[in-house]
Amino acid sequence: MKPAEGSTHIGKSLNIRGELSGVEDLYLDGAFDGSITLLESRLTVGPNAQVTAELHVRDLIVFGTIQGNVHASGRIELRQSAVLNGDIIAARLSIEESASYRGRVELTGQPGVAGAVSSGAPST
Repeated sequence: MKPAEGSTHIGKSLNIRGELSGVEDLYLDGAFDGSITLLESRLTVGPNAQVTAELHVRDLIVFGTIQGNVHASGRIELRQSAVLNGDIIAARLSIEESASYRGRVELTGQPGVAGAVSSGAPST
């Protein structure tokens, strides 16, 4: 898996703790503990990544491991090698065969509405 051109790349030998935010795409293949906010961008979690974080992103592609809740205004893709333990709120979700997921899923069905919680009650 190669990072997209024009994105920031955090390699597999890096360990980061804290809060990360920005407006450009990010390819993360190292260890991260904290929170990541990329409301206008895509986060790709590489196959070597170990992420323990609350994620707020536009789009998310996962090849590695995430422990934490994910809020995406767009699409989440869990690829074959993905492991995600946490709740998901997203407009769209794609899970490939062999990916591992444990948590609650809420699909908003509307890009740009991540974080809006639906009660399931009919609107009047």
